[in-house]
Amino acid sequence: MADKIKFFVAFLLAAAGIAGFYYLHDSAAVLRLASLLAGLLLATGVAWTSESGKRFFAFGKDSVAEAKRVVWPTRKETMQTTGVVILFAIVMALFLWAVDASLMVIVNNLMGRGD
Repeated sequence: MADKIKFFVAFLLAAAGIAGFYYLHDSAAVLRLASLLAGLLLATGVAWTSESGKRFFAFGKDSVAEAKRVVWPTRKETMQTTGVVILFAIVMALFLWAVDASLMVIVNNLMGRGD
């Protein structure tokens, strides 16, 4: 129950930041942005104190760590793979065009509209 209350408070803080942004439409852009950021940062802080918020931020931290462990392909491997994909797309496009054209000729001949 406490987590639900925390999320509701976080939602209200975010809504207050957004409302402040629009309420201060005649003020300087820096003040409007500060209002928005303050509301969002406070909402994030309150959400972080909940159990599911802690799990969410831990998941984000683990995701960043996992992305750092990825072995990215070299430039040569990337260029070769891209070339194979483009070549395959061209070959498939030509194949589908040939099948479509031959089926169109067959249908036209069956309907008596052939040459």
